[in-house]
Amino acid sequence: MGDRSSNGRTAVERRSERELVVTRTFNGPVRLVFDAWTKPELFKLWWAPKSSGVPLLSCEMDVRTGGSYRIAFGHDASASMAFFGKYLEVSPPSRLVWTNDESDDAAVTTVTFEEEEDGRTLLVLKELYPSKEALDEAFVGMEDAMPEQFEQLDELLVTLGASV
Repeated sequence: MGDRSSNGRTAVERRSERELVVTRTFNGPVRLVFDAWTKPELFKLWWAPKSSGVPLLSCEMDVRTGGSYRIAFGHDASASMAFFGKYLEVSPPSRLVWTNDESDDAAVTTVTFEEEEDGRTLLVLKELYPSKEALDEAFVGMEDAMPEQFEQLDELLVTLGASV
């Protein structure tokens, strides 16, 4: 299937004191990639990094401008960790913006989806943090988790593409 190095790369970089940008090209059309971010039944198949060993318990997503989401991780409900927030902008299939309300130091996340030739999708995820310290803290975890999550998304897209 061609040269994987040209598209299997997740770049995680700091653009400024408060901004983190993650870029990756996926082997799938924009419509499928957008679905994988906005349909709970697909989202939960790739979002939890397998190496962490912590499964996704629940995933509720009301994907529309002003809608909210709640994602919980853990082995059982009593010891779970939740991420939640609101969608500030939903423009299918090209743009999603949401808040991360689980902490005061959390970012506002913007994801854009751009169709490239040969049916691939360029995805750019930007996180804008309230302070440099907040980004310092988040960056440590994301540098490892994001590439793994995106690897899992790539695998899912292959499966989805094959079943379309």
